[in-house]
Amino acid sequence: MRWMHAAGRGLLVLAVVLTGYVASGAHADEGVDGRGPLTLATAGDLTGYLGPLLDGWNRAHPAEKVTLVELPDSADETHAQMITDLRGGDGGRFDVLNIDVNWTSEFAAAGWIRPLPRDGFPLSGFLRPVVDTATYDGRLYAVPYVTNAGLLLYRKDVLDKEGVPPPRTWAELERDAKTIAPKYGLDGYAGQFLPYEGLTVNAAEAVYSAGGSILGDEGERVTVNSDAAREGIGFLARGVREGWIPKRALTYKEEESKQAFQDGRLLFLRNWPYAYAVASAPGSPVAGKIGAVPLPGPDGRGRSVLGGSNLAVNAHARHPDSAARLLAYLTSERVQRQVLTRGALPPVRASLYDDPALVRRFPYLPTLRTAVLSAAPRPKSPHYDQVSLVVQAVVHDALTGRETPESAVRRLARELAAVSHR
Repeated sequence: MRWMHAAGRGLLVLAVVLTGYVASGAHADEGVDGRGPLTLATAGDLTGYLGPLLDGWNRAHPAEKVTLVELPDSADETHAQMITDLRGGDGGRFDVLNIDVNWTSEFAAAGWIRPLPRDGFPLSGFLRPVVDTATYDGRLYAVPYVTNAGLLLYRKDVLDKEGVPPPRTWAELERDAKTIAPKYGLDGYAGQFLPYEGLTVNAAEAVYSAGGSILGDEGERVTVNSDAAREGIGFLARGVREGWIPKRALTYKEEESKQAFQDGRLLFLRNWPYAYAVASAPGSPVAGKIGAVPLPGPDGRGRSVLGGSNLAVNAHARHPDSAARLLAYLTSERVQRQVLTRGALPPVRASLYDDPALVRRFPYLPTLRTAVLSAAPRPKSPHYDQVSLVVQAVVHDALTGRETPESAVRRLARELAAVSHR
């Protein structure tokens, strides 16, 4: 029961820090201790794990019950609905927001979420790169909750029959997608190429894997006009043009691409680890037939975008002390373990990736840890929603052949510069 004592100490420290913050006049109409019921907003819970976790909190904290509000599965739609609510009267109805890691800068710059005390949370126990996603302008504005990194899923049974290892480079991926996939009636390779947030992620990974970047200095400098960006976007565009990336992949989001792989229609798939867990479950047509490796790059291992979500407190939260205590609960080691075992979502607690029982149950964990530790965030910008829309539109034009990769990169540089200087 050691975790209970440790968690209790953490919550006590956090309560003292936040009570002092509230009592100092940060939000005087909330009462002396800033405690009471909460509303937590999140994107759609595809695995249904979050409700039971909150039930545990609600049983232990009857005066601070949390009401869960599930928004659409689509990141773009969730983003739009959260912003609409935050801009509403009295700061909206959501006290705690489970936000995409890349929205932290935007929400903080707009004043929609409140800064948090670093010493109130066990940040040293988290995987190193995830903490940076929760900061803006040197301050902590959220607490990392779930992390993620893209992996290359592959049909292990097919590659074993062919006597070839999983691809380590783009050239190997392209070769196998062209030559092996058709022999087994499979499409070669897919990611998430519909023009939405997933395409921004896939495009950024291609650019990063080639050694490039998109923005620098918190979005103030455009860095995308490079040979690396032309190589990365060119790799994806060539795949569609030559057919080893099927044209139907231009309509795929996470779920559609996962389903194509799970139904046995793809040799290779770039997706988040949840797709591996679901496709490996009993009853899946490809259960026991798949593997996962880090994303390949031009000359070896590629670089994933750092995904996941952070928990933030509305700047106008009715009960900020309770909100901070809820954040500490959801990031405790016991609850983080359930985030993985019930939700198939990668936890932020580093110690869980070394747990032998968890590694036996989720064999991709060591690969995922490697991918997370080398991952890079999406471009940081207070105008991230506009940055993402530009990337989606321009890269989609390159994938559909309406622009060459070279002209697409030049256009990206022009349009991102216009966004950055607004």
